[in-house]
Amino acid sequence: MSVTHTLEADVLRRQDPELAGILLGEVERQSTTLQLIAAENFTSPAVLAALGSPLANKYAEGYPGARYHGGCEIVDVAERIAIDRARALFGAEHANVQPHSGSSAVLAAYAALLQPGDTVLALGLPYGGHLTHGSPANFSGRWFDFVGYGVDAETGLIDHDQVRHLARNHRPKAVVCGSIAYPRHIDYAFFREVADEVGAYLIADAAHPIGLVAGGAAPNPVPYADIVCATTHKVLRGPRGGMILCGAELAERVDRAVFPFTQGGAQMHTIAAKAVAFGEAATAAFAAYAHQVVANARVLASELADEGLAVTTGGTDTHLITADPSPLGVDGRTARGRLAAAGMVLDCCALPHGDARGLRLGTAALTTQGMGEPEMARIAVLMAGVLRSEIDPTGARDEVRELAGRFPPYPG
Repeated sequence: MSVTHTLEADVLRRQDPELAGILLGEVERQSTTLQLIAAENFTSPAVLAALGSPLANKYAEGYPGARYHGGCEIVDVAERIAIDRARALFGAEHANVQPHSGSSAVLAAYAALLQPGDTVLALGLPYGGHLTHGSPANFSGRWFDFVGYGVDAETGLIDHDQVRHLARNHRPKAVVCGSIAYPRHIDYAFFREVADEVGAYLIADAAHPIGLVAGGAAPNPVPYADIVCATTHKVLRGPRGGMILCGAELAERVDRAVFPFTQGGAQMHTIAAKAVAFGEAATAAFAAYAHQVVANARVLASELADEGLAVTTGGTDTHLITADPSPLGVDGRTARGRLAAAGMVLDCCALPHGDARGLRLGTAALTTQGMGEPEMARIAVLMAGVLRSEIDPTGARDEVRELAGRFPPYPG
């Protein structure tokens, strides 16, 4: 932890020792286990500093130059910087940096383009679609008529023929491309072609790959999609939050959909932290990081396959891997529990064409810590050994602690 955050921790210890203990316990957990959750990362100390700044005190409903509260002169500058940096980073004509989350961004995109009852074509939830892509438990499934496309049973890749067939048959108002568990690049040009053929809007939900896009390690959806929704955490390594990118012709509709339609006051400390992250992502160091994330994921996927796990699509193009552990004699939920006991933290996910649960993991956080291909190979051996019950979780936990100690998320 930085000197600044050490001092802040001391203040919290004196003011509220109960909560201070919880925060320090989480620091300990993150520093002694392996964070393999694909949606998580470690922000920089600079991002943390912005999040813990007095900007958190400011109420700022509205947009720069048009706020509903006085005293926004300084925070207006912060938001304009965040907007300009996002536009430059992704080549977008317009950026809205106020969404509180990726789901908030998707909600605003739907509000900008759709009416309740409109038909939307999106990746089905069993194949990696997000809750906002039509789950009946989510606003999306209650307000819109979703049609789900899937993946090829043999390859695990998106079935483009099915996408085109469903689009022609259902004539959706919008087509959504993006996933929380699809490890390959999305063919945005194909989806643009399909959307144009049926007169639909194209919405790219790029929450997972947007950090790779920033680093030049994944295709950019901005030139193809009418609206791009994304998060600012995950591989992008910023604060928890969302953003929307679009062309100038949709800028006003998007802004009104965010505020006042779906959100109230902007979180100015988070927006400042987003600006910091966008600045970091524009550097050569971040580009090298993004490419290393992918290199690490490819090695980890290959090694897991060699150890006997069934890796979906045969590998990955991104930071994300999904795999079926059943060839090792264990189901997904049991596998997650065993690995957690060994200090390796990851998620379960649905597997295509079946009721079984698999594992979803990623390399963004480990790469931020400085780990490379040799560490990925060792982690794969540890995972497989624990899943096959050849390595006791307690013994594996000791090795995990040693490995994490050599690559602390916040050195010093």
